[in-house]
Amino acid sequence: MHEAAGAADAAGTRSPYPPTHWIPADSANYTVSSRPAAHPVDLLVIHVTQETFADATRIFQDPQSRVSAHYMVASADGRIGQFVREKDIAWHAGNWSYNTRSIGIEHEGWIDRPEYFTDALYRSSAHLAAAICDRYGIPATREHIIGHIEVPGSTHTDPGPHWDWDRYLRLVNARA
Repeated sequence: MHEAAGAADAAGTRSPYPPTHWIPADSANYTVSSRPAAHPVDLLVIHVTQETFADATRIFQDPQSRVSAHYMVASADGRIGQFVREKDIAWHAGNWSYNTRSIGIEHEGWIDRPEYFTDALYRSSAHLAAAICDRYGIPATREHIIGHIEVPGSTHTDPGPHWDWDRYLRLVNARA
């Protein structure tokens, strides 16, 4: 279960997190921190794994990989795995400044195979994104929910041309 599942602010207005499964990344693949006190969180970075959920999990748990993300969403059923606690800095963006200020959400699939972008994946990810945006006061806009390709210095092209940004943002904002 997520570290903040069921948590609410004093007014009781916090969006609930969807159910998540704790699948810890190897501690060699992220930086322990105390965010948002140490680093404000103001971005979500959307990724596509270019791997299956199981293979990406193995990569995050391999201490030699030097990569992780906070969350990953499965294509078939929208199941969410949490690999790094939000207070810690996942190594997902390839840019230290962006890593310190963002939450990374991976999505199982390949950028050139739109059949992986299922309704379950979009809905589950949007539910998670809305809860994260609410928790940190992040506007649910394209300026604050970005693709990996938009990170300065990125050599990645995810989430790719088949990712439906309009649909995704509609779903995030419907949850917010």
